[in-house]
Amino acid sequence: MKVLLTGGAGYIGSHTYVALKEHGHEIVILDNFSNANRLVLDRLAQLFQEKVEHVEADIRDRSTLDDVFEAHKPDAVIHFAGAKAVGESATDPLKYYSNNVSGSQTLLEAMDAAEIRNIVFSSSATVYGVPQALPLTEDHPLSSTNTYGATKLIVEDMLRALHGADPRWSVAILRYFNPVGAHPSGEIGEDPGGIPNNLMPYITQVAVGRLAQLKVYGDDYDTSDGTGVRDYIHVSDLAQGHVAALKLMNTGTCTPINLGTGTGYSVLDMIKTFERVNEVSVPYSIAERRPGDVAANWADAQRAKELLGWQAQLGIEAMCADGWRWQSRNPKGYDQTN
Repeated sequence: MKVLLTGGAGYIGSHTYVALKEHGHEIVILDNFSNANRLVLDRLAQLFQEKVEHVEADIRDRSTLDDVFEAHKPDAVIHFAGAKAVGESATDPLKYYSNNVSGSQTLLEAMDAAEIRNIVFSSSATVYGVPQALPLTEDHPLSSTNTYGATKLIVEDMLRALHGADPRWSVAILRYFNPVGAHPSGEIGEDPGGIPNNLMPYITQVAVGRLAQLKVYGDDYDTSDGTGVRDYIHVSDLAQGHVAALKLMNTGTCTPINLGTGTGYSVLDMIKTFERVNEVSVPYSIAERRPGDVAANWADAQRAKELLGWQAQLGIEAMCADGWRWQSRNPKGYDQTN
């Protein structure tokens, strides 16, 4: 298939580019580089020894989207583009409604006009809100505890309504749990700006000396060691899930699917495993809980196995080893001059 990746230069998008290329798909990246580094394109080009086809644009720019669909005529869109920091979504909610909701609406309108009605949407386990039961199945009641999650849920509702009104649409809604790690080459990985919002880049930046100490947000949750428990999934496994989701294109279905391992690990589990696997020290201190965080969540990943033939292959040790390989080879991220 020919696939348009919105936000394709980002962390998950770039790894999905690799997985799609390995499966023989043709890819065009569309990214405004507001949360991605242009050097990602150079790294991807090095991996495959060919130029990366890309368009620098914002998904809210309808005119450019129309031009992209006319010029490239993709068979499907994998939609990553959007703002994604829970904390920031609380302090700048309009950014999240503009990027995530309005941007998705504009994209869908442009797709419909171009008669391209196959989409894989990058959603999140945040749409489950506070878990009522674990593991989380796709039938769990939906809600949100933060603005970021609310925008993901709105876009899910938009996609369900669109499919209900026009069953020509084929929609795969992929609910990610906690992506971590990096490509085993060490060429691409997670490179957030400022203080990381997610655990693994925070750990790796402390380990490499960019940050002095890791903050563990809360040690009084109702979990085995008091720290939050999450379903961490290797980003390469997550990328393969997107390739598998293309099976649902041209089927006239709208399906939510969890992408997780089905196993929960605490923050302290991750720190200790990272230290052991990589033989490095990660000093940390305990801080107050963050608003909107839940004590624990992990996936029931059975639907992905049944519908897509997909299941996670890489364990916590590989997540830690690959995450450290990326950071230790790229201590300042993509831009080594900063």
